[in-house]
Amino acid sequence: MAAQVSPIRVEVIDGTHFRDIETGDVYRLSGIDTCAPGQVARLSRQPWPCGTMATAWLVNATLNKWLACVTVRENGGERVARCASASYPDLAAGMLHDGVAVLAPSSPEEPVIASYSLAEQQARKAYRGLWSSVFQMPWDWRAQHSEGRRAVAKEARQ
Repeated sequence: MAAQVSPIRVEVIDGTHFRDIETGDVYRLSGIDTCAPGQVARLSRQPWPCGTMATAWLVNATLNKWLACVTVRENGGERVARCASASYPDLAAGMLHDGVAVLAPSSPEEPVIASYSLAEQQARKAYRGLWSSVFQMPWDWRAQHSEGRRAVAKEARQ
């Protein structure tokens, strides 16, 4: 693992991505996923913008704060990383604990981190955040909505 040498300040892109304001490097938090921008969950019959909430959580956790990030790997122009601030020893674990993120599907490049699994289990048991609601897993929502965008684009070309 390559460590980020100096602390960084960031601007949030969405619930899992942010950009170093000095270098422009894009980071994605390792091991988690969040609702996509525009994605909605339902608490009883009331919809709420879970993608917006995840982004807001990350903005609140990083605004005017220095982050220390350890890059796990590079992937398509972004740094997949584990990051911490003075308030959060691990941002991804904090998001899982508060129920605004879910564990990402594991892969050989990104195995499940035991403490992340525990944080998600605790959030589920306590019905925090997403776990108090009905929602679609972010990767399923994205797949469904990207198919819809492709179908609309195809109809527009015909």
